[in-house]
Amino acid sequence: MTASRPSTAAEELRGAGLRATAARVALLETVRQGGHLGVEAIASEVRRRTGHVSLQAVYEALNALTGAGLVRRVEPAGSPARYEGRVGDNHHHVVCRSCGAVADVDCAVGDAPCLTASGGHGFVIDEAEVVFWGLCPDCSTSRST
Repeated sequence: MTASRPSTAAEELRGAGLRATAARVALLETVRQGGHLGVEAIASEVRRRTGHVSLQAVYEALNALTGAGLVRRVEPAGSPARYEGRVGDNHHHVVCRSCGAVADVDCAVGDAPCLTASGGHGFVIDEAEVVFWGLCPDCSTSRST
């Protein structure tokens, strides 16, 4: 028996019914390697890897990849949208009030959604999104000195 190899970004794009262009492959790989990146940072890295790509094309590709469930859009209040490659699990985020750094926080309680709404208003709830706010280690250290 041979070990299965991980699928490539191009194979994942095709599997989601999307064309696997060089820009989309670079974009998906960038988001997966970069943490919680904004559109400008993603576009810059895609341009570095593939040459010219318009900001509009990056937005369109991000929307397609988000719709296909390959990337996740995160929008902390008062901040521009960011994108991450960690999808399909039940995690939340912590945001620094000072510098805007974003980090993943695993759900503290097992089943998704990890919070039970007190009143669902007839909705069938399948996800809870929680954003924790505070100061990152660098900002809290600089404020205390």
